Order: sequence, then C-alpha cells, then structure tokens
Amino acid sequence: MPTIPEEHPLPSGQAPREPHQVREMAESFGVDPARYDRARPRYPEALVERIVAGSPGRDVLDVGCGTGIAARQFQAAGCRVLGVDPDARMTEFARHTGVEAEVATFEAWDPAGRLFDAVVAGQAWHWVDPVAGAAKAARVLRPGGRLAVFGHAFDAPPEVTDAFTAVIRRVAPGSPVSSGPARTALEIYQTMFATAADGIRRAGGFGEPEQWRFDWEQSYTRDEWLDHLPTTGVLTRLPPDALAEVLEAVGAAIDEIGGGFTMPYVTLAATATRAGAA
Repeated sequence: MPTIPEEHPLPSGQAPREPHQVREMAESFGVDPARYDRARPRYPEALVERIVAGSPGRDVLDVGCGTGIAARQFQAAGCRVLGVDPDARMTEFARHTGVEAEVATFEAWDPAGRLFDAVVAGQAWHWVDPVAGAAKAARVLRPGGRLAVFGHAFDAPPEVTDAFTAVIRRVAPGSPVSSGPARTALEIYQTMFATAADGIRRAGGFGEPEQWRFDWEQSYTRDEWLDHLPTTGVLTRLPPDALAEVLEAVGAAIDEIGGGFTMPYVTLAATATRAGAA
C-alpha cells in the first residue's frame, strides 16, 4: 500500500494540496521512532552502491533522513553522511544511532557553505517541493555530484489489502484510502517519480534525469506486518482505538492466508548529475 497521500480533501472551493504542503502528515512519522526504525524496510544494496559509484566523492546529504535508515547504509558503504529532517524526534533517534542530523525542512535548511558529492532522499522527496528542493540540491552539490531520490512501491496480498481498505473506510472515512479510484502502489509511485524528474528538469543545473528500478522481496509474519502498518502515513495520526481496530482486521486477514506472506517490492529512483560550476 502507498505511504503517501493521493488526495488531501479540503473544504469546498479549496484546491487539493500537493504532498509537500501536507505538513501535518509529513511530520507525523516521529510518533514512534523506534518502531519506525525497526519496521521500515531497508534499501537495496545495489541502489546504494550505484549512487556511491556515480558520485565524485563520499560526502552525502540525506534529506528527510528520519531515523537514519538510509544514512546508516551509506555510512556502511564508506560515506560521511549528514542528515536533515524537520522532526526533532526522528533526528534525535538518528543521532543515537551514530548519524549526524540537523532539524529543518530542506527548503529552509542552512547549508552554511557546506558542499556534498551526493544528495539523497529515501521515501521522503514527496514531502519536499520538487522544484525548490532540486534547485537547493544543485546549490549544495559539487560539480558532478548526484541527486538521487528513491522509495519503495509495494502492495500487500489482495486479501490483506481488501481487509485494510474496508476497515479504514469504517474508522477513517475521510482518509485518502477511503475515496477515489483504486490504483496500485507502483502506479502511484511511477507518477510521483515522474513529478520528481520533472522538478529536477525545471530547477536547472542538472543533466537529464534517469529512472532506476530495483525489484526484490521481503517476507513478513503477521506480527512483523502489524508492526510496520502504524508507521505508514495513513495510520500515524489515528487514535489508539481506531488503530487497534485496523490492526485486528488486518491481522485476521493475514491469519486467513496462513499467518504471513512475501511482499514483492519495487524500489524506484529519480536521479541526475549536477552540471559544471554555475
């Protein structure tokens, strides 16, 4: 299921907001940083290796670093990483895991003259203005540096998805999941990364964006998937009783299919190289 909102219902007469404008959801993931760090999937090592190999050096800026999941993977690949995230709860957790992190939205963050060889964003670029963010990335990248934004598209088995959708419609009828035509997570994320690539083009300062794709799988027990669900954007702000109802319904559906499942993941990336010095 997608972890970004497809629609943002507003009072009649007001236009829908873009994901980066929905700050109440964008900054809701720090409600339980330990669970987030434990339950969220890591990124394919092939993705990390490709970014590092395609960058001129090892200084990495991680935008929307959260608890430091991607940052630690880049550290393990020999990089020096600085994280930036608007949620102080997430950055505090990241610091405890050995990641240097500063609290700010990327658009407002002060680089203080610092330059980087790569700017990355894992499961976070949709919370950044796609043009302003790419323009700022161009300003803090060394010539030849790489901007790489990436995220996971995934859909649970139909039985699990159907149970989730039904209970969300009951406990949170205003949720984006409760309305609009059904689309697969891959369709949603392909649109999102096309928007990211267009933002890079519009910002200027980069070569033509590339699209990368990595396919992989991860198995989940019932308890592991129920640990993951509360870290997703639709559920981070549900009251405890509503969340409990969602987890009960989804858990029952997983029990019906044998107590676990294997999730096919697609990790998508939009990436481009910084042109020569302006």
